Amino acid sequence: MWKVMLKEIKELLRDRKTLFFMVALPILVFPLLIGVVMFFAGKAVDKAENKVLDYAVVGAQYAPALVEDLAASDLFNQVMIDEGEDIAAFVKSEQADFVLVIPDNFSEDALQSGQIELSLYLNDAGLNMVRRRLDKIVDVYAERSQQKAFALLELDESQQQALIEPIVIKKVDVADKRENWGEKIGGMIPYFIFMLCLQGAMIPATDLGAGEKERGTLETLLISPIERHKLVLGKFLTIALAGATSALITVSSMAVWGLVISQGMAIKMVSEFMSAINAIDFVLMFLMLVPVVAIFSAVLLSLSIYARSFKEAQGYMTPLVFAVIVPVMLAMLPGVELKGGWAWVPLTNVALAIKELIKGTMDYFQLFAIFSSTAVIAGALLYFCVYWFNKEKVLFR
Repeated sequence: MWKVMLKEIKELLRDRKTLFFMVALPILVFPLLIGVVMFFAGKAVDKAENKVLDYAVVGAQYAPALVEDLAASDLFNQVMIDEGEDIAAFVKSEQADFVLVIPDNFSEDALQSGQIELSLYLNDAGLNMVRRRLDKIVDVYAERSQQKAFALLELDESQQQALIEPIVIKKVDVADKRENWGEKIGGMIPYFIFMLCLQGAMIPATDLGAGEKERGTLETLLISPIERHKLVLGKFLTIALAGATSALITVSSMAVWGLVISQGMAIKMVSEFMSAINAIDFVLMFLMLVPVVAIFSAVLLSLSIYARSFKEAQGYMTPLVFAVIVPVMLAMLPGVELKGGWAWVPLTNVALAIKELIKGTMDYFQLFAIFSSTAVIAGALLYFCVYWFNKEKVLFR
């Protein structure tokens, strides 16, 4: 078994394509792609912030000072709109980025005019800075109107604050930082790790089954004095090691690059969060992944053994990604906790357990049941894989 495993690992290490997907892709390509996306996203935001917006005003006579402030801004360019024209159609036809409709009760005397409602027509489907820019100008008038009303009512500062916010709810969060952040991002971490383990195991699994058939080396391997189950176990361990290694390299790479490109405050926040998780929890997370990787490896090897060719094996394995996504995403849904029936749903229970370990709220006794049930499933799938490999009609179909 170990000789078969070492032989398969050596062949994988000689394959440049496999090494690229297992090592180079996680270390260089993923961070590069993230960097490119962030670069173009930043460019899009900068472009939106600096773009001069065309606008039109309806009811300008009711607020001449406000209209003058809009016209004085370098970020706005006024266009004319005919009286009675359909405002929504005017904006949809892209004759203006937005149209501001000022009511006839516009006034800086809030006590007399009451609440004033400005209507803003815009296409808000894309990235724009219309509301942010407009608020900077309109808020000046709103605050001025507010202060004028307070002065007329002769209210002191505490009374003004009470009038603005008559009732305030003070939140006292009893969760510590680790639990708070763990709840926010703890569900995403198992999702990424599971996907990385699966993707990292796919290429070697395809090569060790269907690839052997295409190269004609499977027959030579079968006539060797090695028992069939040891051949399967050697290939199985190789695939599992490849999946775990790919996931470990990818997560480590993303963490390192994240710290490199982050600002000092982000580094401090990440370091505080990571330091709150003790070494035992990290070890338990890794142990919970062992049967998961075993499940992936057994299923992938079974599909690869059944396939006639490399291409056919890839066709069988692709839908497996969606079969894994669904139970893992269930762990990210609101209200889904490691209680009741969810503790027995395969993959979902492991994802929830990892989330609880990250939060620091794990009931460690539950880990035995989750690990045991997942290990039983992995063992059953491995037994099926050995059974599958012993059938000649499967190997030479």
